[in-house]
Amino acid sequence: MTVESTAARKPRRSGAAGKRTGAAKKQQSPKASEPQLVQLLTPEGERVEHPEYDIELSAQELRGLYRDMVLTRRFDAEATALQRQGELGLWASLLGQEAAQIGSGRALRDDDYVFPTYREHGVAWCRGVDPTNLLGMFRGVNHGGWDPNSNNFQLYTIVIGSQTLHATGYAMGVAKDGADSAVIAYFGDGASSQGDVAEAFTFSAVYNAPVVFFCQNNQWAISEPTEKQTRVPLYQRAEGYGFPGVRVDGNDVLACLAVTRWALERARRGEGPTLIEAFTYRMGAHTTSDDPTRYRHDDERLAWEAKDPIQRLRAHLEAAGHADDAFFTALEEESDALAKRVREAVRAMPDPDDMAIFENVYADGHALVDEERAQFAAYQASFAEEGN
Repeated sequence: MTVESTAARKPRRSGAAGKRTGAAKKQQSPKASEPQLVQLLTPEGERVEHPEYDIELSAQELRGLYRDMVLTRRFDAEATALQRQGELGLWASLLGQEAAQIGSGRALRDDDYVFPTYREHGVAWCRGVDPTNLLGMFRGVNHGGWDPNSNNFQLYTIVIGSQTLHATGYAMGVAKDGADSAVIAYFGDGASSQGDVAEAFTFSAVYNAPVVFFCQNNQWAISEPTEKQTRVPLYQRAEGYGFPGVRVDGNDVLACLAVTRWALERARRGEGPTLIEAFTYRMGAHTTSDDPTRYRHDDERLAWEAKDPIQRLRAHLEAAGHADDAFFTALEEESDALAKRVREAVRAMPDPDDMAIFENVYADGHALVDEERAQFAAYQASFAEEGN
């Protein structure tokens, strides 16, 4: 379900300051020497305006965004715990990136199409994908537990950067069909160094494809920092391909919503692609197989904890009187219920057929595959013999 603004359905581009409602707002003026960063909510929870992108939301809509982020974080924490308990083979956490995903996800219309990586759990939540369906692949029981066309949300992509090409091709098709929907492709700062991403930028620009490239720059491509990958801010790369790039505070759910909504509407109007760089931080490990303490310092993480996306929106809700103790208590209870449902669903997932990995490899069978199947069957049978 798309979050709709009650006072303005798209960010203003006139440069005029928006209407002041509730607490007083301040004009944002980034330093000229720093990359332009769109921010509408400071780390302290203070609402600010931006001369080009702004948005007005009701108290109910703000509470909805907060609920989305809290439940997504709780699901993510539960999945991490399940992996540590041996219930999942691997998990890629989104901790710290909730605002980028929920803000952009709620900017989408139902007929827009999403091409994710393997970390877009918050976007999946916004598209109505059952969280338990995300876990089947990481438990090894399926190759993706949902029909992409049911929610216009593609299956997770493990190959780094390839989904940007898929999104571009799909967007080109959308344009040829004459539809006014848009496509969004998610990727990380590490993927931005892949050739697939460069090719997607080229094709989308030349064919004026209605696609938004949403880069979550969490500043670490596994153990490699962003400064080892690029000499310029990532959003500036778009200029070389002939379309606009915007850097947004990736820990500010309001700014992510406003900028993504603008970019999607631009795509629907036939104005081509946009690159959004959501400047955020990966609070945890790249995946549960990674140890970030080996390549980054705790003081860096602590500095970003002070910019926590959930805490800043809570501070704003409390200061503006938009949420009371009853709301937060009810949400905590809902989080507990979600975690319980996820645990029970994962443990109830049936084991896959051990021999299924040998099926559908060759259409007419293959001698080597047949030999490997027989060897694996004998290996499996040996455990039963030992048990006797």
